[in-house]
Amino acid sequence: MTAKTKPVSELLNLTPEARYDYLVEQVKATKQIWSLQDQDGCVMLTTEEEDCIPMWPDEETANLWAVDEWKECEALMIPLDEFQSRWVSGMEEDDLFIAVFPVQDDLGVVLPPYEVDQRLTPRAKINH
Repeated sequence: MTAKTKPVSELLNLTPEARYDYLVEQVKATKQIWSLQDQDGCVMLTTEEEDCIPMWPDEETANLWAVDEWKECEALMIPLDEFQSRWVSGMEEDDLFIAVFPVQDDLGVVLPPYEVDQRLTPRAKINH
């Protein structure tokens, strides 16, 4: 299954919910999710209530965030299986949320990692 990619200019105009849907569709198809890192680790964003790690559907959209104070950051590809097996539980333990596909003027949907993981997991998957 391959997901249809859309031009970045089109993606930037989507609502936060539509960007979330697009990220889920792309991550399921490519088996990758993207964040940004610098020499200290993953980029962190803070809302009024949550500390978040931003996640994007691909390298290009992640790199759009790497400007100004983030210009030293590099896109970090996380294999989907690693995200699901290590990142979700680690983020839950650290009380971190995911900022889903933020764009310059909009942080996007902010969700607990298990909610994103549930959307990424095929319904027929059986837990071992």
